[in-house]
Amino acid sequence: MKTWHTLWVLLAIPAGTDAQVAPPIIDVHLHALPANSQGPPPLALCLPTTSLGVASAGSAWGAELLQGYKEPPCSDPLWSPETDEELMEETLALMERRNIVGVTSGVRRQMWQERAPARIIPGSRVLFNGGPRSIPLDVLRSQFADGSVQVFAEVTTQYLGIEPADPSLEPYFALAEEMDIPVGIHMGPGPPGAPYLFSPDYRARLHSPLLLEDLLVRHPALRLYIMHAGWPMLDDLLALLWVHPQVYVGLGVISFALPPTEFHRYLRRIVEAGFAERVMFGSDQMVWPGALEFAIRSIETADYLTEGQKRDILYNNAARFLRLTEEQIAEHHGL
Repeated sequence: MKTWHTLWVLLAIPAGTDAQVAPPIIDVHLHALPANSQGPPPLALCLPTTSLGVASAGSAWGAELLQGYKEPPCSDPLWSPETDEELMEETLALMERRNIVGVTSGVRRQMWQERAPARIIPGSRVLFNGGPRSIPLDVLRSQFADGSVQVFAEVTTQYLGIEPADPSLEPYFALAEEMDIPVGIHMGPGPPGAPYLFSPDYRARLHSPLLLEDLLVRHPALRLYIMHAGWPMLDDLLALLWVHPQVYVGLGVISFALPPTEFHRYLRRIVEAGFAERVMFGSDQMVWPGALEFAIRSIETADYLTEGQKRDILYNNAARFLRLTEEQIAEHHGL
């Protein structure tokens, strides 16, 4: 049997030498959603982001936000597809061209998986509507056991105002640890003004990765990654990564939704602090396939990253965290 040393030798072989397979990418935060999940399509996105907007006092923030999607303040916006089928096909075509495998959750995930099984690692976003008590543990155990859910992500209890160490979540994290299922937890930005949209209990203080400490000590074997990297709580994140070396970071929405200077300031500090081997690419792509491409390029063009660090962030770190087999890694590389 080959060792992990052999696996990293495989990863070092240039992709595309024979079959012209693009270097593989693992997106640890992808969504298979309806085209209208963020509002009535088409919706515009201005990239790169230059301003995060301002609300008028006493206004209906949701209407203002939607107006920005419909009347974008840029000359060349990225428009979302208008139908569920177009959104799926455009995203899967990009994943094929860029050789992307995505940890995917969302109501249309099974349909995407049936269309492109080699591109989808099934995740679960079950901790959102209704709170954790609405999820039967026996159902979750069954899904973990039969492989229909392979990553417990995205855990979105921040939208409910629930801290990760809340006792109500304990059985779910205990089950994930018992069955060795990776967990991705939302800690960081939701939509701007989230409490005034659809999540009245969403709180900024829940961005802090330090809220994970008691959970991590109770469950030392839990494989956990922080989605959106806890932005902007950089010092809290670095402190947690130092004290808890088993924790990984998924970049998520900050890879395209923040102004590039701010995103790179944040990522560069994580890397310079010595944690490049625990950063994983994630896009949080919802209804804009082009945002996924933009997020990838934000890593590929980062002049403070070595080529090795870029490959680690785009693939190698996630391959290690997810414990991909030799066969899976070889397949991704076209070997």
